[in-house]
Amino acid sequence: MSGRASERKTASHFSWPRSAFGIYVHWPFCAAKCPYCDFNSHVRTAIDEAGWIEAIERELEWTAESQGKNRPIVETIFFGGGTPSLMAGSSVAQVLEKIARLWPMANDLEITLEANPASAEAARFADYRAAGVNRLSLGMQALNDADLKRLGRLHDTQEAKAALALAMRNFDRVSLDLIYARPEQSEAAWRAELKEALSFGTDHLSLYQLTIEPGTPFAVLYRNGALKIPDETLAMELYEATQELTEAAGRPAYEISNHAKPGSESRHNLLYWRYQDYAGVGPGAHGRLRLGDKRLATSTIRLPERWREAVMKGENSFTDFTPVSDDDAAREHLLMNLRLSEGVDLAAYQARWGARPSSVKIGPLIEQGLLIHDGETIRATAKGRLVLNAVIAEILN
Repeated sequence: MSGRASERKTASHFSWPRSAFGIYVHWPFCAAKCPYCDFNSHVRTAIDEAGWIEAIERELEWTAESQGKNRPIVETIFFGGGTPSLMAGSSVAQVLEKIARLWPMANDLEITLEANPASAEAARFADYRAAGVNRLSLGMQALNDADLKRLGRLHDTQEAKAALALAMRNFDRVSLDLIYARPEQSEAAWRAELKEALSFGTDHLSLYQLTIEPGTPFAVLYRNGALKIPDETLAMELYEATQELTEAAGRPAYEISNHAKPGSESRHNLLYWRYQDYAGVGPGAHGRLRLGDKRLATSTIRLPERWREAVMKGENSFTDFTPVSDDDAAREHLLMNLRLSEGVDLAAYQARWGARPSSVKIGPLIEQGLLIHDGETIRATAKGRLVLNAVIAEILN
């Protein structure tokens, strides 16, 4: 990717309300647990779907009641997991109808549902569209059968492509997920795979480097030498190839791992990275809620059965419901904003937190070519994004 293209300022492509509010609904169940995954997902032989939906509705009620009568307008809703596409369309509709009864809704509400490409789940796409879902995120993960099997995916390439075609017929907005830096993956192989993915024409792609998460089967294999992934140099080359190809295809990165046609960014994910408020509902869901003059960090019980039992008894399902200090919130805001290509709006940051990031910390990073200070904005350069965690740590320490 050319330096000029990589350093240019990325503009916001839609107006965004300052008090944006979203709702994340976590469906914790999967048909199988992928060996690389450390998300709060669980395999169960039988699921009382109606009972789980009732529990989600009760937690939505509690959340709304905690906000009082002057509730924020819901701008985005995101069904994540787990595998939300294991839910029936009628269950999704029931949850959306409940949210609409509890909160005012934006006219241009974005409603995303994560889905797997398995044929049985793809058959529900039309039902999700009828329920009100207007954006689908499809977890393809790889475009060859050998790697899909290695990743523990239950679909094959043919199924994935058929599901994508069906998704694009049912939804105006479709995102696909791929994992790269996979075992034994070369740069040439990734370039060919990514070019094929870009040829499908989706408006959004989430492209994640494989990371070895503690406690996963992949972590055990990696520790024992049975799993080899690209070294740091190759991983960097794969990342740079990703930026080059997506930029050329008109899907530049607007966040470290997320790429979109201008105007097609995930508004729900931007809500996180712009440090807005959102409610997390369901087992193990996280949230950031503003109640009165306090900003609260929330998280719920992770084990689904324990979470459901607590909710149905009318007990507190939260394992964390604590105020976030202004200092901590300012640090979180900076951390999240620097993941975005648009960077940090310094004037807005100062208006919100009463101070700007330390020039003593930022100055050396600018001199090293890791950050750019452009008027009222600081943002990571292409070089800085390669070592973003280290850049953020340097500013925050």
